[in-house]
Amino acid sequence: MNGSAIDPGLRVGSVTLAVSDLQRSVDFYERMLGLPLLERSEDEARLGTDAARPALVLTAIADPEPVPVDSTGLFHVAWLHPSRAALAATIRRIIDAGWRFDGASDHGVSEALYLSDPDGLGIEIYADRPREAWERPAEGHGVRMMTLPLDVEDLLAQGDPSPTPAIAPGTGVGHVHMKVADVPRAAAFYGGTLGFEEMAQMPSAAFLSAGGYHHHLGLNSWQSAGASRAPESAPGLQLVEFELPGEDALGALERVLAARAPDALLGAEGGRVSVLDPDGQELAFAAP
Repeated sequence: MNGSAIDPGLRVGSVTLAVSDLQRSVDFYERMLGLPLLERSEDEARLGTDAARPALVLTAIADPEPVPVDSTGLFHVAWLHPSRAALAATIRRIIDAGWRFDGASDHGVSEALYLSDPDGLGIEIYADRPREAWERPAEGHGVRMMTLPLDVEDLLAQGDPSPTPAIAPGTGVGHVHMKVADVPRAAAFYGGTLGFEEMAQMPSAAFLSAGGYHHHLGLNSWQSAGASRAPESAPGLQLVEFELPGEDALGALERVLAARAPDALLGAEGGRVSVLDPDGQELAFAAP
């Protein structure tokens, strides 16, 4: 950790989602996204391309209720593909399965498509453009992100047109976008306290990252300004786990939290630091 900045080697390791019907969600993430099922119990399933490091954990809700639209929580989990051809294969898999896309955009830094899982939880599938091609603002800090029409036909022209049942190796969670009650408050916590760097802003939204990535975290209040967290019995985001490159980076983060926001620190043990953000979202930082 350099000064107040979070370690540039940070990555999103995994997300945990609470779901209303575990088997239905397992089927969806296996069949649509192509995530291999690694482990399954009565009330939990782990999926991902690396058996040692599951990227998605699904937990069953005993008595589920609908997610309030205006609550804080998950906006979408974004699955970063290693290439345009890998993204095209996932698009074809979803089309062949008959699932509906909610939208598609060219963000300049990346090409992305959007859909929702059976509980209505948002998903982005995307591939990055090379970092050297990312546009920078005139002042040089951060990145210039935009929302333009996506050339889906050109994207689908990449790679093998035959459908593939499994998602490409190396695909994982590239970023998590959350609905928050107050963007400046959330950005101050993630930036000023945890040490993420703000890379871009949009009306009522901020995008932060480590190591110069376009964003590991998105924060918006488009539907959730002044709102509270959804009840625990509603489907949604339970945990975001970040991976840091080593014990030194984890220890530095723990010291920063103890000094700046001790009330946000839930615990620190076993190579893992747990934190609660201002909207009540649990985060964990671990050194594999």
